[in-house]
Order: sequence, then C-alpha cells, then structure tokens
Amino acid sequence: MTPGEPIMQIKVECYAGYRGEETPHIIRFQSRKIEVKKMLDRWLDPNHRYFKILGDDDGIYIIRHDMNTWVWGLTFYQEAQG
Repeated sequence: MTPGEPIMQIKVECYAGYRGEETPHIIRFQSRKIEVKKMLDRWLDPNHRYFKILGDDDGIYIIRHDMNTWVWGLTFYQEAQG
C-alpha cells in the first residue's frame, strides 16, 4: 500500500456546503455509523479530495473521495485519546 491509499472502502453521506461542494456528514463502516462532529481540515490533489474529521466517537479520521470513480476510502484513523 502506498501513502494515502485507502485502508478500506467506506460509504459517506454528504450535504452541499455553501458553495455547493459536497461535505461529509456521516461515515458508514458496514453496520457502524460515525457522525462528523467537526471538520478539522480538507485538501485537494489532482484526483482526490481529502477530509480530516473529528467523529462523534472523538476519533480522528482522514477520508478520501476519488473524483474519477466516486469511491470513498478511509486513509487514516486515530482512536480517541483517554
């Protein structure tokens, strides 16, 4: 696996932001649902959009959206501290 490659494919529910950009609202891992508590960062590369979020479980997630295939993937996870 190369850096930035998804650890796993996920499902993401989005809502359109004030500029019409799709923004993650809920992440789904099979039967588990994580709501986005706070958007920590976001960035682009030529083929992907990345979102660093704080989940309602206080975990930190980096998710990636492939703009060519429309597939979402989890690229990083840090369990809640404490």
